Amino acid sequence: MNRILALRLHTNLAPQPRRTRTLTLFRPAQQIPLKPEYAQEEGLSALRSQYKAVRSVTCSLTANMSAEDQMVQSCPEASPMKWHQAHTTWFFETFVLHPFLPDYKPFHQDFRWLFNSYYNALGSQIPEKRIRASLSRPSLDQILDFRAYVDRAMETLLGGRIDNEAARLIILGLNHEQQHQELMLTDIKHAFFVNLLHPAYDDGSFVDEPNISAPELVWHDFSGGLLEIGYQPDARNSLDFCFDNETPRHRVYLEPFQIASRDVTCREYLEFMLDDAYSRAEFWLSEGWETVSHLRWEAPLYWERDATDETGWRVFTLRGWHPLSALLDTPVCHVSYFEADAFARWRGCRLPTEAEWEIAASGKTLAGNLLDTGKLHPAATKSSGIEQMFGDCWEWTASAYSAYPGYKPLPGPLSEYNGKFMSSQMILRGGSCVTPASHVRPTYRNFFQPATRWQFTGIRLASASNS
Repeated sequence: MNRILALRLHTNLAPQPRRTRTLTLFRPAQQIPLKPEYAQEEGLSALRSQYKAVRSVTCSLTANMSAEDQMVQSCPEASPMKWHQAHTTWFFETFVLHPFLPDYKPFHQDFRWLFNSYYNALGSQIPEKRIRASLSRPSLDQILDFRAYVDRAMETLLGGRIDNEAARLIILGLNHEQQHQELMLTDIKHAFFVNLLHPAYDDGSFVDEPNISAPELVWHDFSGGLLEIGYQPDARNSLDFCFDNETPRHRVYLEPFQIASRDVTCREYLEFMLDDAYSRAEFWLSEGWETVSHLRWEAPLYWERDATDETGWRVFTLRGWHPLSALLDTPVCHVSYFEADAFARWRGCRLPTEAEWEIAASGKTLAGNLLDTGKLHPAATKSSGIEQMFGDCWEWTASAYSAYPGYKPLPGPLSEYNGKFMSSQMILRGGSCVTPASHVRPTYRNFFQPATRWQFTGIRLASASNS
């Protein structure tokens, strides 16, 4: 696309001609098993392949977005696509190339602080998140040059022997980028929703089985007892990965409990709405009731009244508007913790704790409606087993985000990655329809503030066991 290039940020950052990008929209970033002797050619080759695969997914996700699309920041929680591309590249330059590639020269000195998200240990000059959309310079082309520059340097680094710490940080950087791949899609969805033209991120229908009906909800019993949760790192494999907040593995005691076979559907949530639950304080936590009243919520985010549909509603998706009647048996999504908790109370149930959720998910195949399927929206399930644990929607739990017993954050500036956010947030589990498939596992702990709705967040019910 021809356009007038933005003036350079500084005299040593001259804009380059716009490159034509022809990319596959969805390219799976498969998790490649790596042996402990990673420094040998076989291990390095696998790590190089994984790096290229993850980075290529980012390119694919942004391939059809214009420079203008990639500058939009439509809510305080979101960031522009252009910023996501720069920040994930900044991570590799800051934490991998600077300390481990001899004689590495940064792409631009100002990028060290310009694309720092929240790492105070690296300096106090961190731009406020809310002004990221004002960064018309550096231009998108300059950001793409930055990515290419760092990719070439990473290829040089991975062309030789690397030590354990460098390998660990590269794997962390890849998982960090996968987190931002999901954020890019949730952020652009919100941006297109508030756009008066309501453009679609991707054309086409995701309702490939329009006649499928969700099976009746079934309860699955767990006996509880003294159990273990959390990730147990493989000390023999320096490339084994989890985030620091998933450790250490530890014991928990659970009373017998039941967990629902699937996520709550749009049909079931509509019944909650039709029972005037949004105007009945008895179902809501105090802060939730204040939030609902202040923000005048009456439905999940992205639901809009539509008299032409039999349900009276339509839903905005990454593929544009769809009538709610076509989505009734798909999982309800974009609900806050407050709404999830209120729905559970209305049904005479509760949300699962994160420990209950992890026990129910342990041993299940890591498969589901994730980003790699290309559906871009939660889908109905056919089975009455414990389904939809991975993919479709991040599931709110009843657990506040806090440290596990014996938790130790990463050393240095990366101690700020997770640990400093352990207040005023709730845990979610399972991944969503825009989470990369190689990024999920039963121990993964996502977290958001309880009023959050712009993520693909849904509901699974739990209760005490009847046995």
